[in-house]
Amino acid sequence: MKNIFLLDNDETLMDFKRSERETLKSTLEAFGVPAGESALARFHEINDGLWKQLERGEIERGRLVVVRFERLFAELGVTADATRVSTAYFEGMKHSAYYLDGAEDFLRALAHLGRIYLVTNGAAEIQRSRIALAGMEQYLSGAFISEEVGYDKPSPLFAEHVERSIPDYERSRAVWIGDSLSSDRLCAESKGIDFILFAPHGAPAGYAGKFASSHSELLRMIADFGEADANY
Repeated sequence: MKNIFLLDNDETLMDFKRSERETLKSTLEAFGVPAGESALARFHEINDGLWKQLERGEIERGRLVVVRFERLFAELGVTADATRVSTAYFEGMKHSAYYLDGAEDFLRALAHLGRIYLVTNGAAEIQRSRIALAGMEQYLSGAFISEEVGYDKPSPLFAEHVERSIPDYERSRAVWIGDSLSSDRLCAESKGIDFILFAPHGAPAGYAGKFASSHSELLRMIADFGEADANY
């Protein structure tokens, strides 16, 4: 039976894209930088690519948060202080928190089945603020944030820290759930933890593992683990 739930946050529970879009638009406008659809979309692409580099250890977090704006401004052909814009964006993100549809009901139900721990990359100050703003703490037994842990997903050292830090932890009772194959799945696989991909738009081509397209489906899959154990 699964009763230790290791959940990614952004785009698994919280609507990061909405927060990113709204905060970016207001921040760019405050600095007189064009904030049209193409600029917002391009920032997301640049930012996502840099976070993938962070996962591979190719860039440091402190550099990433400024480089994304430097690259955007260079492509837009505008002059703006990337460091100041980055700071303003950081502050804005602390005050923007939205659940994905169905996510809070999922957490409420899951909390009756066991212990929930967040396992998330990102800046600790932003993550802690958004967790509190969303009222998520009531459902959680803990949160492991990469900046506090000292290692980013998908480092096995991040997963090791998680396992060492959970009281009465048993790997067979844990399931890792997230939207990223390049971070969440690799973390889970590094320790032999069962993994479910959260993929609202369907699993990517070639992926043959477990996946759910909704939070209600996630609950059913978690229940199925229990049935499998009972049948064994």
